[in-house]
Amino acid sequence: MTRFDLNCTRCARLSAFLAELRQLHPGYWNRPVPAFGDELPRLLIVGLAPGRHGANASGRPFTGDFAGLLLYRTLHELGLASAAESAHAGDDLELLGCRITNAVKCLPPQNKPTTAEVNTCNRYLVAELAALPSGAAILALGTVAHGAVLKALRLRPADHPFSHGAQHALADGRWLVDSYHCSRYNTQTGRLTERMFYDAVCVAKTLAFSAI
Repeated sequence: MTRFDLNCTRCARLSAFLAELRQLHPGYWNRPVPAFGDELPRLLIVGLAPGRHGANASGRPFTGDFAGLLLYRTLHELGLASAAESAHAGDDLELLGCRITNAVKCLPPQNKPTTAEVNTCNRYLVAELAALPSGAAILALGTVAHGAVLKALRLRPADHPFSHGAQHALADGRWLVDSYHCSRYNTQTGRLTERMFYDAVCVAKTLAFSAI
C-alpha cells in the first residue's frame, strides 16, 4: 500500500485550490504534504489537514503555524522530538519514535475538508496505520482525525466515541487516544489548555512504548 502520492489530484476541489495558491504564493509548497518522522513509529499522530500558511507553505506537518508551536514543544518535553520548534522543513529536527500525518494531505478551503475528501484520502492513512507495530498508539487530534482513523481501521464510531483524553483499546493490540486539536481557536478559547494537551500526548506515549 502507498502511504503518500506527491502528485495526487483525486480531489478536484483541492487540486484546483492548490493550483490557485501556486499563483498567489509561488514560494509555498502547495502540494500534498507528506508525513514526517520515524518510518516505523511507536506513536502516530493524526491531524486534520495542512494549514494554509503552515504545512501548505513549508511542506512539513504542523510547521509554520500556531498549532505546531504547542505540538512540537510538547513532543520535545516528552522526549519525542529533538527540538522544541519546527522552524522549516530543512532544519535538523528529528522525531523520536513518533510520526505525524494528516487525515487529509492537501489544504482544503477554510481548512474544512468535505466528507468525500476525507474518504478519498483515507487510503493513505490505511497504509500509515498498516505500518504500525503491535502495541503502538495513535493520537487523533480532533473529531475529523478520529473519524478518519476509525474508517481506516473499519471500526464503528458508535463503539469508539470521541472525547478528549479518551483511550480506546483496539482489537489488534494497538491504542487510539483522542485529544482536541491544538489549534489557535481551541487554545485561545480555553477549550484546550497546554496541560490538557500535554496529558493527552503523555498518555499516548506511555501506551505506545509500554509494550516494548
